[in-house]
Amino acid sequence: MAKYRLVLLRHGEGAWTKENRFCSWVDQKLSSDGIKEAQNCGKHLKALGFEFDLVFTSVLSRSIQTAWLILEEMGQEWVPIQSSWRLNERHYGALIGLNRAEMALNHGEEQVKIWRRSYDVTPPPISESHPYYEEIYNDRRYKCSDVAQENLPKAESLKDVLDRLLPYWNEKIVPELKSGKMILISAHGNSSRALLKHLEGISDEDIINVTLPTGVPILLELDENLHPLGPHQFLGDQEAIQAAIKKVEDQGKVKSAEK
Repeated sequence: MAKYRLVLLRHGEGAWTKENRFCSWVDQKLSSDGIKEAQNCGKHLKALGFEFDLVFTSVLSRSIQTAWLILEEMGQEWVPIQSSWRLNERHYGALIGLNRAEMALNHGEEQVKIWRRSYDVTPPPISESHPYYEEIYNDRRYKCSDVAQENLPKAESLKDVLDRLLPYWNEKIVPELKSGKMILISAHGNSSRALLKHLEGISDEDIINVTLPTGVPILLELDENLHPLGPHQFLGDQEAIQAAIKKVEDQGKVKSAEK
């Protein structure tokens, strides 16, 4: 019998996800398909009888917008939301804005997979000449974060994401979970993968093969020590979920016409 239950998800499809670009810390709204994914996620969670007491998001709009849409579909708009940069997507440094398929063509699919999925490989850092540098670092949302702006990352590995996420998990989320609250975390592909790695003890080598589709809720059932009672469960039509996972994996491959 689970002592604690937690629902975690990667936000619905964003505008740049549709364009197959590294979005990272550039703030993007959901695409029209992403809006539908979030709404369908809310409908499914409502049908399953979930009632949330608290929601955690990143400070990026696509994460927050997903949470809003889910709560609206569930008739739970009143549920409090807390947001932190520590749940942000991984900072992809100089890769931000680049097309994944074009990167695979230029650098090889294996290198792109390492940049996207490996545990401790950091992409080249963003520089002040990068076209999105000013947009990110002059954004007001980071002027009220819990670290000085000059200490915000310029590029991150998945290990770096876990390192900046864990203090927030331990200090903010765990106490709420242990108080008996049912929690939804509307996060990103890599912040969700980092948390799954921590909770499930996934090895540094195996995490490269963990892929999360957009807008699909993940149920984690935990014991009193926050250890999982079994592997995480994707909630929804399993055949559709596997197709969505393959779609994400294919983003880092050369398009057939270009091979």
